Amino acid sequence: MSTPRLNDFARRLGPGLITGAADDDPSGIATYSQAGSQFRFGLVWTLLLTTPLMIGIQMLSARIGWVTGEGLGANIAKVCPRWLTLLLVGLLVVANTINIAADIGAMGEAVRLLAGGHVVPYVIGLGVVSIAGQVYFSYERTVRILKWLTLALFSYVAVILSVSVPWRQVIAEGAAPWAYFPPGVTRAEYASMVVAVLGTTISPYLFFWQAAQEVEDNHRRPEAASLRSHPEYAAEHLGRIKQDTYVGMILSNAVALCIVVATAVTLNLKGITNIQTSSQAAEALRPVAGEFAFAVFALGIIGTGLLAVPILAGSAAYAVSEVFGWKAGLSRGFREARGFYTIIIVATVIGTLVSVFEVDPIKALVWSAVVNGVISVPIMVVMMWIGQSPRIMGALTMSRRHRVFGWAATGLMGLAVAVMLLT
Repeated sequence: MSTPRLNDFARRLGPGLITGAADDDPSGIATYSQAGSQFRFGLVWTLLLTTPLMIGIQMLSARIGWVTGEGLGANIAKVCPRWLTLLLVGLLVVANTINIAADIGAMGEAVRLLAGGHVVPYVIGLGVVSIAGQVYFSYERTVRILKWLTLALFSYVAVILSVSVPWRQVIAEGAAPWAYFPPGVTRAEYASMVVAVLGTTISPYLFFWQAAQEVEDNHRRPEAASLRSHPEYAAEHLGRIKQDTYVGMILSNAVALCIVVATAVTLNLKGITNIQTSSQAAEALRPVAGEFAFAVFALGIIGTGLLAVPILAGSAAYAVSEVFGWKAGLSRGFREARGFYTIIIVATVIGTLVSVFEVDPIKALVWSAVVNGVISVPIMVVMMWIGQSPRIMGALTMSRRHRVFGWAATGLMGLAVAVMLLT
């Protein structure tokens, strides 16, 4: 690919790429590390299954934001009772705040592993950096920083390249997961881990963020509203959304695959199967895979956390602001969007304080997973309804193939939530 074409391709990437990268946050890394260390390659199939479904539902969220010029919160408020809208958005804020706490805590632990000292100053410093970046940087600079932070994902590619991987075994167990079942693990524990992986890859905050970023991009193009109904203009931008989302989600799950395989090779095959956090995974890698793999894994936790925390806080702020009709957006200044930035600050401060007081991160993530699971299914159902509604989407409703993948993702999440609640 020539340099001009490569530059054009890179410019077309944005909300989808950043959203996909944010999915591999420190709490997600912990989940994938657990899957690899405990179940070896037996859960690789979940990542292959969720990739097209993840693409389908994220393309829908972006499409809704671009076509309507409004975020998911505003669109959900149009079709749901007020009490249900407030309940869903309120639970989203709670789940995001818990995730922020887990991610900031994981970043603090990763810095401690690399630099020594006590974790609390690192946690506070990371919380301050996250808030300052969103409040003081312009939208353009924030997006540039987030795009650069997606490079942190390649640290996990470096880890997998630094160890010897039995790829035939990976393919065999990934294609036939029943071929390997860890001794002493119950079917309920296996089901719980499957649900955890699904809940990590398909999360409500990603829906709200990608839709909101398409709205932000529209606001930066004054001609967008008048040209949206023009077939060529619509085809060009929906094509960009498709390309952007494909790249972001495939990259996200490819990196998740690297984490599962790397921890399976270095930890499971050495008899280390009890990994609870991402920092534990990094520490366990040190004696098994060497200093390089340890350092790169830890740096990846810090980089992905710096990417994910603003998106967790930002998606909560977008959702609340859209529902209450407040001015919102990283392209607006603090004085113009006080409510929006207040939500970002409060969510990040609470998340930081939870980390400082050392609330059990595993219990916190379990509750976050439960809350995310409870709200993800109704949100996805409403999104599918909106995406098929000519009244809201005009002539740009979902294609038949897109509906198949969207409803498949919704059904899979519904099944996952049912399993989670029954086990």
